[in-house]
Amino acid sequence: MTRAEKAQKILAILDELYPTPAIPLRHNDAFTLLIAVLLSAQTTDARVNEVTPALFEDGPTPAKMAALPVARILHHIKTLGLAPTKAKRVKALAKQLVEDFDGEVPSDFEGLESLPGVGHKTAGVVMAQAFGVPAFPIDTHIHRLAARWGLSKAKNVVQTERDLKKVFPESRWADAHLKIIYFGREHCPAQFHELEQCPICAWAASKKRIRDERRANDQTRREASERLKAAAAKKKLAAARAK
Repeated sequence: MTRAEKAQKILAILDELYPTPAIPLRHNDAFTLLIAVLLSAQTTDARVNEVTPALFEDGPTPAKMAALPVARILHHIKTLGLAPTKAKRVKALAKQLVEDFDGEVPSDFEGLESLPGVGHKTAGVVMAQAFGVPAFPIDTHIHRLAARWGLSKAKNVVQTERDLKKVFPESRWADAHLKIIYFGREHCPAQFHELEQCPICAWAASKKRIRDERRANDQTRREASERLKAAAAKKKLAAARAK
């Protein structure tokens, strides 16, 4: 089976599981989507969705967000990972939108990637989901699944993006991105995944990949068990000395 044929079969499975996937980050427009994606780094979408309603009420537009003190932005997002850095970037991004783009979110990669905290993946999400431009944003999860399914042997997300764009139709890049993310969360976790029982990995992953992941998971379990035994022994020794 070629990579293109494998991708076609994978897409058919994803279409059946997720016929109309919703954008996981709540937003009102291109600006709020951009901010939500920026905030989602090293944080779950669910956690971002908890804090953005109040943040967007305070700063619904670039101009109003830029006028907020960093401390006020931080107050809204303090439960997120890297919150102090993100608060500064949100204000700086909003300020740059006002000063350089007349308060509008640019609809091209160059403009988006010139903004503070906006990398290629974030720009790709906004291009695809806000402006309908074909893009295939690659995060670490999609990078992992592409390797697991034998669609890419890339060592980095840049090459993975190129590989996936070759095997998926351009018209499907944006929704394939969303569907793979949902599938990874619900069916294909990074650790302790039984590949033989997965709707896609069972046939898409190589036998070597299945063996290697099984060994890695067994090793992780052994190491966790040894740490628990060591902790229990240490606790028992401390209790004995305390008598």
